[in-house]
Amino acid sequence: MSEPQEFSVYCDESCHLENDLSPVMTLGSIHLPNDGVRQFSLQIREIKRQFGLADKFEIKWTKVSPSKLDFYLSVLDYFFSHPTAHFRAVVLKDKGRLDHKAFDQTHDSFYYKFYYLLLKEAFRDTGQYRVFLDIKDTTGWEKAKGLETYLYPKLKPEQSIKKVEIVRSDQIAVLQVVDLLIGALTYHHRGLSTSAAKSALVDYIKNRTGLKLLSSTKPGRSKFDHFIWEPDFLRNGF
Repeated sequence: MSEPQEFSVYCDESCHLENDLSPVMTLGSIHLPNDGVRQFSLQIREIKRQFGLADKFEIKWTKVSPSKLDFYLSVLDYFFSHPTAHFRAVVLKDKGRLDHKAFDQTHDSFYYKFYYLLLKEAFRDTGQYRVFLDIKDTTGWEKAKGLETYLYPKLKPEQSIKKVEIVRSDQIAVLQVVDLLIGALTYHHRGLSTSAAKSALVDYIKNRTGLKLLSSTKPGRSKFDHFIWEPDFLRNGF
């Protein structure tokens, strides 16, 4: 019997805190087979070198600027041309409409539910999964364990999670690309237009996907899949 295929799922979050200044919350992931991770990372490093950037330069939405626009466009172009890397995001439009008390939950337990909405599409394939979360604060390890515990009962018998791990995004190229993509989505859903370079990246994603990015994509696997979630959906089994 052949060994089950192994997948890596790299996850990041934008504006995930309950009481920050953003009404929008976005979780995003890129998943791909384990045997594709190294080549993905090497190619991102090569793109950095082509633009005169150090290998350790961290791709981040907050670093997008006119002087590096062509670099970030090249990074996105590589992702969209990659044969086995898939992006998914879930976007919460208005955190202010959440009513945790009515549904006997905390913001942390809601966070696990929202992560499941993100990851369930990545878990469509039979195989083993390693889930990587970008470390955000000192509670990261606790959240990783809580998410792992929440996810285990949701899996099919032919699936398994090897581990939910906390990693540093400045060391993981795939995670940096997730940051770039969810940054663009969050920026767009907040209706911002403060940066011509950031707006250009949003427009590039629209053109590559053929999407306006303001409504959910159809269910099923795609290169760029995103789900716009409204809090009322909580009453329908979430």
